[in-house]
Amino acid sequence: MGTRADFYVGRGEMAEWIGSVAWDGHPSGFDTPGFFAPCTESEWRAKVQKELADRDDGTTPDQGWPWPWSDSQTTDYAYAWDTDVVYGSAFGCAWFNPLQPEPDDDGPKTVIFPNMKDKQKVTIGKRSGLIVIQMKGGQ
Repeated sequence: MGTRADFYVGRGEMAEWIGSVAWDGHPSGFDTPGFFAPCTESEWRAKVQKELADRDDGTTPDQGWPWPWSDSQTTDYAYAWDTDVVYGSAFGCAWFNPLQPEPDDDGPKTVIFPNMKDKQKVTIGKRSGLIVIQMKGGQ
């Protein structure tokens, strides 16, 4: 399965989900120089929009929440712009700076995300991060 990531403007229950990727969602998976650098809200939106447009595993809000879970506490990574800074969270654990080494101790799931149940449109295929292996023969 892929390393999924969700992108937000703001943090907490009222954050705005602006997209997701199904592969290479780890901080090192983003090749765009300065992707996580401090920026304005409009710059963050433009960075995320470009990232989603340049990939075949990206999901935009108009396509619906792609995961079978209802918030980013189960997604490998979530990134949120908040007051000119981009934060990262791994599986809903404490926010960290994605420009720095990720903390070794994830700790408890403390980060709150909006519930996406009403926007869910679970997908199978490139945007799901799911790998399907089919074996031929009797084994």
